[in-house]
Amino acid sequence: MTKRFDGKVVLVTGGRSGIGRAIAQRLHDEGANVFTAQRGEDAHFNGITADFTDPEVPERVVAEVIARTGRLDVLVNNAGMMQEAAVEEMELEAWQRNLTVNLTTPFLMIRAALPYLRESRGSIVNTGSVEGLSANPGHAAYCATKAGLHGLTRAVAVDHGHEGIRCNAVAPGWIDTELNLEFGASQPDPEAFQRDIGRIHPVGRAGVPEEVAALVAFLAAEESGFITGQVYTVDGGRMAKLSLP
Repeated sequence: MTKRFDGKVVLVTGGRSGIGRAIAQRLHDEGANVFTAQRGEDAHFNGITADFTDPEVPERVVAEVIARTGRLDVLVNNAGMMQEAAVEEMELEAWQRNLTVNLTTPFLMIRAALPYLRESRGSIVNTGSVEGLSANPGHAAYCATKAGLHGLTRAVAVDHGHEGIRCNAVAPGWIDTELNLEFGASQPDPEAFQRDIGRIHPVGRAGVPEEVAALVAFLAAEESGFITGQVYTVDGGRMAKLSLP
């Protein structure tokens, strides 16, 4: 594997499990000094315990990375949450919590990281979702916050491109993370559920976290230096496929 991130310092929020863990591992394998920030400890990388419902935490997390390394080259905003509820069913407190974790936290992380990314001419990659482009039933807050994150991605790219800072996003579809695999296993017929998931994708299967991580690594690396302000769908062709009549 190439070492595109030798000497680079990377911060991945929500990097202990799922897509975040795959991103952290991929960038580590390519030479990066990887920090992760999330609830609880991370024994695999330089873990920072962080509760992103607290708006003071993002600045503290970035400050800790700088205190330990003196630089920041790549920020990956991956931490997020999803609470199922339609608009009429969702309490304002729950809406605000989703907004804080999925959209305000990336805003605050970016704001805290900008002085250091300016020095390194660094890269930001946000984990959006196909639900920022379309919607599943009962996912009002998740869809709204991911669509907002896609918009923030474009705004940061426009405002800071002249400083050498790039900002892109990935929009994963159904990915076989630990959480999704547990959900499938809890269904009355897990094998049929997995087959049905495969059928909604032109490629015939769900994705795996490592496939998202590969795209994040490309967008974070210098070889994608002319790419910014973009949202890349990683969904096995699901968004391209019309439902049957």
